Amino acid sequence: YRNNNGYLAYFQAYSNTYADTAKLNALFYEALSHPAISGLVIGTRPDCIDNEKIEMLKRISESHFVSVEYGVESCYDRTLERINRKHTFKDSVRAIKRTAEAGIHTGAHFILGLPGESRDEMMDEAGIISSLPLNSVKLHQLQIIKDTRMEKEYLAEPGLFKLFGFEEYIGFIVEFLGRLRPDIVIERFTGEAPPRMVAVRNWNGIRSDRVSALIEKRMEELDTWQGKRWNG
Repeated sequence: YRNNNGYLAYFQAYSNTYADTAKLNALFYEALSHPAISGLVIGTRPDCIDNEKIEMLKRISESHFVSVEYGVESCYDRTLERINRKHTFKDSVRAIKRTAEAGIHTGAHFILGLPGESRDEMMDEAGIISSLPLNSVKLHQLQIIKDTRMEKEYLAEPGLFKLFGFEEYIGFIVEFLGRLRPDIVIERFTGEAPPRMVAVRNWNGIRSDRVSALIEKRMEELDTWQGKRWNG
């Protein structure tokens, strides 16, 4: 990652607040000791944070940029249980609020197209997300990964899954953005798993930068913008 002040060390894979506070503090300052690194982006789960770790991150944020990204994935508890996340949406709200109250840049990831969610329910998430003290979000379309429990479930009952077609996804995102609070930064519109890992490929390898360009073009054509229909 890079921002205006230099490069950011991205602790991305797995849950990067799972270790004890002393170990995490040492790891984060080791990354910050590199002369090119000006801050941290820390990916984690909402059930892997506590007040002690937030206080540690708050101290670091007083001298360096710090962003915490939570894997929320869905605003609906039945979905979180369905995909075996082992945390609730209430856990996510609590973690996001604690982090934001500490003055730390706060982000979240969401997956669109999870099994059992209707289009209207997914669209309603824009309002729920807008009510949270989030600085940024990353949106991902659902992808079915090979050799997973979800692949087996998809093969058994594909009708339970909402795999967006490319044009359909563009239209959905344009409408979704219209309902989203305008100051939330969208850092990603899609996810890109390596092609060898994807069980169902329906976008013909279209890359994320192309998706972003087409979303911008469609919004210009429709004279719409992020927050146009936000009711905040």
